[in-house]
Amino acid sequence: MMRLALLLSATIALSACGNSPSALHIQPERPVHLTGGLPGLRVADAALAGGLPQTALAITRGLLEVDPRNVPALIKQGDALSAMGQPDAAAECYRRALSIDQHADGALLALARVLLASGQPDAAEALLRREVAQAPGDAQAQNNLGIALDMQHRHVEAQAAYRAALKAAPEMVAAQVNLGHSYALAGDNTKALAILQPLAAEPLATSNVRRDLAAALSLAGDKVSAGAIMRAEFDKQSSNAQALQAAR
Repeated sequence: MMRLALLLSATIALSACGNSPSALHIQPERPVHLTGGLPGLRVADAALAGGLPQTALAITRGLLEVDPRNVPALIKQGDALSAMGQPDAAAECYRRALSIDQHADGALLALARVLLASGQPDAAEALLRREVAQAPGDAQAQNNLGIALDMQHRHVEAQAAYRAALKAAPEMVAAQVNLGHSYALAGDNTKALAILQPLAAEPLATSNVRRDLAAALSLAGDKVSAGAIMRAEFDKQSSNAQALQAAR
């Protein structure tokens, strides 16, 4: 999907979250203003949805200049930094939000996801254990816990977490795919393919689902089918890239 044109050019010097003297700095120095005054979190949400994390970052900085303890703004700033590929800075924002409000909505899960993305599954697991202890029916937390456990090669425990996620949200495709992938990693190819093949055959199946199926087929020894799927994915990506180039 083509990104929207950047609304704002920012120079970022990163050392911490928020707006202390040693913290994140964005140029221009003044907060971004829209008609009606300082833009709020809904505008930041829209910026993130439109592929403009720099704009969301500038908006949250403006909000935090007004109130450095604005927990939703800290979380949104973490989301923007995460989208910009700065997981350490994002984690700092989420930790600061949790230090202000340990029950801050979404902060713990967001921090766990950043830790997973930066290769720290043990730290993510500790957070997610806290979350599922308080809310065993939290499907997202259970799914992410499964990922943390799979990353540590604890596949049986991971599969239990994915099943808990699916008990809470039976239609959660991410947990279904992750369960199938976990079976493949554990060498249970029959169970893996029984889950992944129907999901990959769905008309709205994503490229990631089909690639997971290819990985499972490869692990099962069916290199021919796995290769056919990956070639088809490559051809599809090349076709899409050509179409985008032609549309410019």
